[in-house]
Amino acid sequence: MTASLPPCPKCSSEYTYEMNALMVCPECAHEWVPATDGTDGESASGERVIKDAVGNTLSDGDTVTVVKALKVKGSPSGIKAGTKVRNIRLVDGVDGHDIDCKIDGFGAMQLKSSVVKKA
Repeated sequence: MTASLPPCPKCSSEYTYEMNALMVCPECAHEWVPATDGTDGESASGERVIKDAVGNTLSDGDTVTVVKALKVKGSPSGIKAGTKVRNIRLVDGVDGHDIDCKIDGFGAMQLKSSVVKKA
């Protein structure tokens, strides 16, 4: 190895390695994207930074637009691309869903930040 790699943020293991664009810890199997600004996905105050599909930082109360059509279980039609979602809340959701919101015609649901962009 020519450059020293950062330790694992979960278990502090020094045996991390690169796999494509990810960093991987062989001891706890944690995978993460290394931050280019040295913050590793956290702000200076220790809060998580959630970014949308194009890299804009999201915050509570923002309005976002869905960038691709989404299937909704139990609904004959899904959420169309271009649907505006107002007043989002950022949460630590299940399975990568980090936005809690209410969509007109569908009700309360959680979205992934990778399928929305800041309006």
